[in-house]
Amino acid sequence: MANVAVIGAQWGDEGKGKVVDWLASRAEIVVRFQGGHNAGHTLVVENETYKLSLLPSGVVRGKLGIIGNGVVVDPEALLAEIARIERQGLRVGPDNLRISESAPLILPLHAALDKAREAARGARKIGTTGRGIGPAYEDKVARRAIRVCDLAEPETLAAKLDELLLHHNTLLAGLGAPVFEKESLLNALLALAPKILPFAEPVWERLDEARRAGRRILFEGAQAVMLDVDHGTYPFVTSSNTVAATAAAGAGVGPAAVGFVLGIAKAYSTRVGAGPFPTELLDATGEMLGDRGCEFGTVTGRRRRCGWFDAALVRQAVKVGGIQGLALTKLDVLDGLPELRINTGYRIGGESVSRLPAAPGAQAAAEPIYETIEGWSGSTRGARSWAELPAQAVKYVRRIEELVEAPVTLLSTSPERDDTILVRDPFEG
Repeated sequence: MANVAVIGAQWGDEGKGKVVDWLASRAEIVVRFQGGHNAGHTLVVENETYKLSLLPSGVVRGKLGIIGNGVVVDPEALLAEIARIERQGLRVGPDNLRISESAPLILPLHAALDKAREAARGARKIGTTGRGIGPAYEDKVARRAIRVCDLAEPETLAAKLDELLLHHNTLLAGLGAPVFEKESLLNALLALAPKILPFAEPVWERLDEARRAGRRILFEGAQAVMLDVDHGTYPFVTSSNTVAATAAAGAGVGPAAVGFVLGIAKAYSTRVGAGPFPTELLDATGEMLGDRGCEFGTVTGRRRRCGWFDAALVRQAVKVGGIQGLALTKLDVLDGLPELRINTGYRIGGESVSRLPAAPGAQAAAEPIYETIEGWSGSTRGARSWAELPAQAVKYVRRIEELVEAPVTLLSTSPERDDTILVRDPFEG
């Protein structure tokens, strides 16, 4: 049996929640390996809706959840999420949730700096969630981050806060924002320590033991390849690497342990926030996709921008993300459209290119090259086999496979967990 890594193949919000929940029910351990509480998964289990941001999806299914060292953890947000889930009848404790002792912490000063920077950018804002993700990753790379393990050492905390405040208060003052006092931050962290430390451990040891014992591990990614800090539409990206290779570094396992890489893509395209979006539809069809698809971000609540399926972009994500198979979601949203379009490449300054370039100016200038395909009149909603799909819907899926150069291994036809057509079991490798 292979392990499985799940990543987004577009700009996030591809419906990973349902797919990860479906896979988590068959895994033994579920690991978050990057991102922070700027990510969001919505799971519907037996008519109960769970909205998760930091907790691995497996906790809803009674599986062991692990937050890896590649995640930046807001301890207040994590405890609030645990409390919310417990009010819904689930129990989360050190026996079913473990946190890497090396995971960096997000502090209130990180969110304050995030928001102050966005305000200063004005019309050029990136569209961050304002939750401090980027500044926390900056501190990690600059080697001044406070990590989970530091909560056990008050003297370490005090010394690290001196360095943090020297840096952050200078920036905040320069942006005209309030600065932070060491004493209040130190007291807050010391109060959090006994609530967070029981979850902490060197999770790489547990994962190594699980791998040797042949236990099924699901690596759960956040955001998506085109938001990767290296490979996405920079600077309109997140602050971490979202590709499957990060599952190894962000959890503390070797690359061979990651297993089968499943990429999630919608049957159309969406994006939250600013940044290039070549296939965006600013018309009635775009509005219809947003309405039918209930396109509102789990974390931000913002309306998602909608457009036609961008095969050139997903093909790029397949290659750099290491995707071996696609889970295609929300096919039912396209039911009844007389005509569909798929982007096969871009035209930039009169030249045709097969990929989205790295330079921001070229990305903004990219015009889609569309291929038109006939829609279908029947319904795909709730289908659980290929035989239940209209012939044109099957043709649409097959054309996507050809263009993105990856097979569709799983097809989702409604938000319901069991409305899924399984072509290949990812856990079989």
